[in-house]
Amino acid sequence: MLEYNLTKEGYDVRTATDGRKALDVARTYLPELVMLDIMMPHLDGIEAGRQLRDIPELRQTYILYLTARSEEYSEVAAFDVGADDYITKPIKPRALMSRINALFRREAQKADPGEQIIIADLSINRKNYSVSQGEKSIILPKKEFELLFFLAQHPNKVFSREELLQKIWGADIYVLERTVDVHIRKLREKIGDTQIRTLKGVGYMFTDQNE
Repeated sequence: MLEYNLTKEGYDVRTATDGRKALDVARTYLPELVMLDIMMPHLDGIEAGRQLRDIPELRQTYILYLTARSEEYSEVAAFDVGADDYITKPIKPRALMSRINALFRREAQKADPGEQIIIADLSINRKNYSVSQGEKSIILPKKEFELLFFLAQHPNKVFSREELLQKIWGADIYVLERTVDVHIRKLREKIGDTQIRTLKGVGYMFTDQNE
């Protein structure tokens, strides 16, 4: 049913019957979006998503979870491995198509992809989604990159979790506020904790160390 509705909408679709086969298909096909369930044979959706994000050619691929698992810990785990959206079943086909189309609309509405930000020893290039710090190259999944780029675009300005969810994930996608904390933690692990600061009870701020 999913394949039929996606094809009808104009998407070119490949399918797999379990998590391991999904990884094999993804490595060959290099899709723009991967849709996963949580409960899959041989390799569950969380681990499949984690391994997808470890494939260099798929780090910017959208990952959407469509699952009957509605508990918070499953949703947090999905976003922790780099999910772009998390949808619980049942959902009507038209509503699902709307959520998928929304992911691609936000991509099309982004600012000039040639934008580059250089602050102190940190260089962020949106043209090729690359980040470097001094001589070190840093590889970030799509949502981590977008969050870092947005914060660096507005140095010394505090954003609440709700504002960051709206800017990075969009108003039409429901995401737990804790997801922002998870992505901030991962960014700090990779670029250090001196430039992204927490204002307790308020939100997060990117500090321009040159000022």
